[in-house]
Amino acid sequence: MTTTIAVDHLWKVFGPRPDRVVGTPLAELSRAELRARTGCLAAVRDVSFEVASGEVFVVMGLSGSGKSTLVRCLTRLIEPTSGEVSIDGEAVREMSAKRLRDLRRHRAAMVFQHFGLLPHRCVLDNVAYGLEIQGQSKAQRHRKAAAMIELVGLDGHERQYPDQLSGGMQQRVGLARALATDPAVLLFDEPFSALDPLIRRDMQTEVKRLHAEVGKTMVFITHDLTEALRLGDRIAVMRDGALVQVGTPEELVGAPADDYVADFVREVPRSGVLTLRWITRPAGDGEAVEEKPLPCTTVIREAVPQILRADRPVPVHDGDKQIGVVDAEQILPMIS
Repeated sequence: MTTTIAVDHLWKVFGPRPDRVVGTPLAELSRAELRARTGCLAAVRDVSFEVASGEVFVVMGLSGSGKSTLVRCLTRLIEPTSGEVSIDGEAVREMSAKRLRDLRRHRAAMVFQHFGLLPHRCVLDNVAYGLEIQGQSKAQRHRKAAAMIELVGLDGHERQYPDQLSGGMQQRVGLARALATDPAVLLFDEPFSALDPLIRRDMQTEVKRLHAEVGKTMVFITHDLTEALRLGDRIAVMRDGALVQVGTPEELVGAPADDYVADFVREVPRSGVLTLRWITRPAGDGEAVEEKPLPCTTVIREAVPQILRADRPVPVHDGDKQIGVVDAEQILPMIS
């Protein structure tokens, strides 16, 4: 797949003379030791990853892990100390001020936790704001804004003002505003953390629906594992500014890289995340099996009824190839 975002050995160090840290023995110190010795904070430490076109890439971690600093470095809302960031093959750190403005106006849009809506503008004009900055005519920007308002399910609210809307509706306005400029990349910095749990889940569903419809490349920042597992094609776990593990939700739950990630996923119901690939066993010589196979990508929870009803082991296929079988002996420990 085409790479839309590439991050290579990215550092962001806050404090006096941050350039003295990277590439020196100071870089090997823990966050606490570095601060004690130099007064510097390494918020992002030697981070590298790629995001494919159309992928939802989630960065998660506890408060202070560096995830919000990282996403702001992608478009230089925070200036990186060292390392490289490229979007669609263009080096962001080499962009002129004019080119950087163009990136933020046309190619990468950000959705923040605090909606940042203009209180004196109605929904239609809030959504159209980015198009106005681009210099589009009033008729043109209102036409595009109206289409985005309909896309996020707010048609009929065009003339209302932010203080007349619920928190969830305000966040939908923020989404519509980000989408209106038709950016290649959407960056979300904990956009739903201030919302009530039920509204938050609705907004997660909305993001999944919008992604299915418009197919944007998305980088989503969150501290909520459930949110990360629900939204992410892949998830990067951060700790003290560094990446601990990058993988699919299935890889994080099934094969955590260390005790830190294992603690994160300990309470996750494995049967709702892992697929049959993780519990398939080899078929015995001459072992009789059921006629109807299951794909290896089937989530374990969804396979439970068929497997428990079967009189014989159920074959598991990867495409046309049988890779093993699964029966109650493998299933029951996953759902107990």
